[in-house]
Amino acid sequence: MYNSDSFNALKTHAARMNSPALHLKHLIKDPLRLTAFSLKTPGFFYDFSRQRLDNTVRQSLTHLAEETGAANTFADMAAGRRINTTENRAALHTAARGFLDPGLKPDDPQILCDIQTVVQDIRTFSEDIHHRRITGTRKKPFTDAVVVGIGGSYLGCEFVYNALNAIQSTGSQYLNLHFLSNVDIDNFGEITSRIDPDTCLWIIVSKSFTTTETMANLAQVQAFLRRHHLKPDHHLVTITAKGSPGDDPSNPVLASFHMFDFIGGRYSVTSAVGGVPLSLAFGYDIFERFLTGCARMDRHALDAPAETNIPLTAALISIWNTQVLGYAAQAVIPYSSALSKLPPHFQQMYMESIGKGVDKNGTPLPCPAGCIVFGEPGTNAQHSFFQLAHQGPAFPVEFIGVLRPGYTGDQTTSKGVYNHQELWANLIAQTQALAEGRDHPDPARSFTGNRPSSLLVIPDLTPESIGMLLSFYEARTVFEGFVLNINPFDQFGVELGKILAAGIRSHMAGRNAGTASGESTPDPVTAFYLNALFNGQID
Repeated sequence: MYNSDSFNALKTHAARMNSPALHLKHLIKDPLRLTAFSLKTPGFFYDFSRQRLDNTVRQSLTHLAEETGAANTFADMAAGRRINTTENRAALHTAARGFLDPGLKPDDPQILCDIQTVVQDIRTFSEDIHHRRITGTRKKPFTDAVVVGIGGSYLGCEFVYNALNAIQSTGSQYLNLHFLSNVDIDNFGEITSRIDPDTCLWIIVSKSFTTTETMANLAQVQAFLRRHHLKPDHHLVTITAKGSPGDDPSNPVLASFHMFDFIGGRYSVTSAVGGVPLSLAFGYDIFERFLTGCARMDRHALDAPAETNIPLTAALISIWNTQVLGYAAQAVIPYSSALSKLPPHFQQMYMESIGKGVDKNGTPLPCPAGCIVFGEPGTNAQHSFFQLAHQGPAFPVEFIGVLRPGYTGDQTTSKGVYNHQELWANLIAQTQALAEGRDHPDPARSFTGNRPSSLLVIPDLTPESIGMLLSFYEARTVFEGFVLNINPFDQFGVELGKILAAGIRSHMAGRNAGTASGESTPDPVTAFYLNALFNGQID
C-alpha cells in the first residue's frame, strides 16, 4: 500500500487539505455536501460529510482500495479461503450467519453443516431451559447465567446483550446474564453476591480451555458449586473447541457447544460464544433475528462497489485519518445508553486486529498500523473528555445515533423537548461544533474546529439493527487490514505479557508452597512488588 500511486497521491492531498479554504467550516456549507458524502443501505446510514476530505481525496481512497484488492480479499474470506496466513486458517465469522443467506455460503458445504448442527443444538438447549425441561440440582428453574470468559469470549456478547436488553422483555422465561471476565477475585465476589446458586448456569467460554484467567475463574466456580452442594453437570456449560479439555466426556457438564478454529474470538459473537447466552437471555428467535441483521450488512460489504460500500468507505477514511493525516486516536460515541458496551467491544476488535507493526509477510511497516480507540456514550462523553476533543490534540470521532429509542413508556418534556430529542440536539450540535469551531476574543472560549467526525444512524434497537451495526464494525476492521496488507486475525502482541506472567506465577506458586529458591529470585523491581503482595503492604 505504502508504495502505491494512490497512497502517494493521498500524501499530496493531505498537504492541500491543510489550506484554510478547505477548513470544514467552509466545506460543510455546500448544500450538496451531505448528499455527496453519505451512503445508505436499508436500515443503515453513514454520514462522513464532516470528515476532512473532498472528492479528489475520496477518488484516491477508492483507487487505493482497488490497487490493494481489498474487495477481492473480502470475497476470499467469505468463501473460506485461508486468508489468516500466519495461522494457516480461514476467517469465517460471516459463515456463522451464512446459512441465512445463500449468497454468503462458503465454498466448503461441510462448514455450514457443522454450523447448523451447533445452531440447532443452541435452539434445543435454550428452549429446554426456557420450558423448564432442564433444571438445576435442586430442580429449580434457571433464572441467571454467568458468562465466564475474557476478551473476545465475552465483549461482543456483552455489547449485544446490553443493546437488546433495552427493548426485550425480561419476563420469567428469560435468564439474566452476568459476565465474569476479570481474574480479579472481587469480580467473582460481586457476581456471586447477586445470584442464587441454585438457579444459576455458568457458561465457560474458551476455545483451547487453557486460557489462564478463565481457568482460574473456573476453579472458583467449581469450588463455589461444591460449597453449595451443587453438581457441575447440572450447572456448567462449556463453549470450546471440539476435543479440548472442556469437551471431555470424563468431565461431564450440562451441555457443551463447539467453537471452530476459523472464527476468532473478537469476531465470535455470532457463533456459539454469543448464541448460547443470548438465546438463553432472549430466546433463539431473537438471536436469529440478530444474525439476520449481520447477514444483511455482510451481503452489502460483499456485493457493494467500492464507491457505495459503507464499511469499506469507513475503513478507507480510517486509513486516511491515521496513516496520512496522522491522528493518533479515534473515539466511538454512541448517543444511546443501550450501546454503551459497543466502544469496548470495538476497541478490542480494532486494536487487536489492526495494531500491528509488520505486514502479513512479516515485513516491518513504515509506520505502525492502527490507532488508539476509546469511547463513552453521549451525552456522558461531553462531560468527560470533550473539553480535550474541542481544544486538545485532535482526533476523529464516530458518533452513532438511534432514531427511535427502545423505551416506549410515558415521557414528559423539558424546555419543550422530550429526552430523546434532547439527546439528538446534543448529538447534532457536537458534530457541528467539532467541524466549525468558534472564534472568540477570549482564547479560552475560542475553538479551532476542523476536527473530523462521522455519524452512523440506525433506525432502532431491534435485533436486526444491532446485527447490522456489529457486522459493520467487523467488516470495517477487516477491510482496513486488507488495505494495509496486514493480518487482522492474529494477535501475537497479546502473548508476550502472558509469557512473562508465567515465570512470575511460578515464583508465586513456590512461595505459596514454601519452596521458592534463590535461583528463582526475580529482578529487584518485581521482587519489591511480590514482597508487597505477600506482606499486604508497601514496606
